[in-house]
Amino acid sequence: MNKDNHHIKVSLTNNPYEIVIGKSSLESIGDELFNIGFREGLKVLVVSNKEVSDHYGDCIIKSLIKSKFKPKLLIIKAGEDQKNQSSIDLIHNVAYEARLERGSLMIALGGGVIGDITGFAAATWLRGVNVVQIPTTLLAMVDASIGGKTGINHSKGKNLIGAFHQPRLVLIDPKTLITLPSREFKAGMAEIIKYGVISDFELFDLLERQENISDLSNIKEKLLIEIIKRSAKSKAEIVIKDEKESGVRAFLNYGHTFGHVIENLCGYGKWLHGEAVAMGMVAVGQLAVQRGLWKEDNAKRQKRLIEKAGLPSNWPKLEIESVLSSLQGDKKVKNGKVSFVMPLKIGDVKLFNNISNKEIRECLKKIS
Repeated sequence: MNKDNHHIKVSLTNNPYEIVIGKSSLESIGDELFNIGFREGLKVLVVSNKEVSDHYGDCIIKSLIKSKFKPKLLIIKAGEDQKNQSSIDLIHNVAYEARLERGSLMIALGGGVIGDITGFAAATWLRGVNVVQIPTTLLAMVDASIGGKTGINHSKGKNLIGAFHQPRLVLIDPKTLITLPSREFKAGMAEIIKYGVISDFELFDLLERQENISDLSNIKEKLLIEIIKRSAKSKAEIVIKDEKESGVRAFLNYGHTFGHVIENLCGYGKWLHGEAVAMGMVAVGQLAVQRGLWKEDNAKRQKRLIEKAGLPSNWPKLEIESVLSSLQGDKKVKNGKVSFVMPLKIGDVKLFNNISNKEIRECLKKIS
């Protein structure tokens, strides 16, 4: 165990695990698996895409072989449009060919798409096999890899098909961000800003004090690890309180309700998930101002920080009635009422489930 690694416990009652954050920790994946009880001879299916595998696939496979595991690498196409049943079928077919058993392991090596697909494939193969998440994007490091949410998209909406399936381990190596495209890095900053708004005002203040948070090359390693650690800890604490989103875990959807509408109506791939969430946060911030829940000054602070991160803040050109229709397809709609997580102050939010179409129309007209 590397003493320089940072360990965050996700102390769930039935499926506890750790988030391990450390530079060059990818090289020790075999040792980390031994630390949590896996033994030699274990069959391991590593799922990745070409862009990630070209950089880190060999490192992972060599570490697994050194620890006497039996790894197989599966490469699938990159992109949000791959979050579909065809990808699940492909993984299941390879799992069958590799004779994966219930005690076997799948490893997701990549961003949120790879994590979601691999997690869902693991949840549904043999009614559930082990999965380890190794996120290589900033967004996946602080959000998608933690908490056990897995799934694929439906033609009518994002993540409508899925399951909760907690990983056995989340291994975060900040070094992988070096090869991350600049746009993807910025998209990940949206989720970090989200944590500042919903639960960690000190993180929000820390980000505000930085001269540049839109470019990895301008962020010192110590600061990078600190914001990843704080964000991952925020996510872990919420998941511990509410594993399957029956209460406070809904706070993690801050900005996502509007964000998913943007992704759905603009077409997956037009905007990255983090970019859509950034615009969604600005929109729901306006809705909160409209309701008198938080001050205009806080909404402006949030928007400035989003723009400082190099993220889009202006609502895209969408027909308001199409937005309202899309909102009705959201997973969190109850009795026809749309729920929104809205800010009360920096570091504090609350879920409201009585938002009328009239209020949403007024909000969208102001920001369009």
